[in-house]
Amino acid sequence: MKIDLRRPAVRQFLRYILVGILNTLVTLIVIYVCKSQLGVNQWVSNALGYVAGLINSFVWNKLWVFGSKVKGRRATAEATKFAVGFLLCYGIQFLVTWTLTTPMGLGELDWSIGSMVISGYGLSTLIGMGVYTVANFVYNRLVTFKP
Repeated sequence: MKIDLRRPAVRQFLRYILVGILNTLVTLIVIYVCKSQLGVNQWVSNALGYVAGLINSFVWNKLWVFGSKVKGRRATAEATKFAVGFLLCYGIQFLVTWTLTTPMGLGELDWSIGSMVISGYGLSTLIGMGVYTVANFVYNRLVTFKP
């Protein structure tokens, strides 16, 4: 399968993925610092990480991915739609992460790979982030930054 980089939708998705990588780093760093360095509850740390990612995401998606130039009331409506999409997708992510961590028991597991330890919570968080990324792209493309 050949990807046609000349298609605007393909370039837009690739930009979204790059912003998603940056957001993932921002989110994970905030979660790690809050949980591991500051001793904040893991669920509060998770929420704080996503808020930091939300701010980063809105700026990059508005300006670079979707190229929105709206101002005034339309910009406020756009930000509101973005926030609503975040809340919906965050809820989905939280449900996936919680389900994998608690009822399915991944939170009790740790895997050692050499000198690195991967916790079940960490793995659940990464899976939840993947779900969030796909759901949020679809929402923003169809609702927030709809052409």
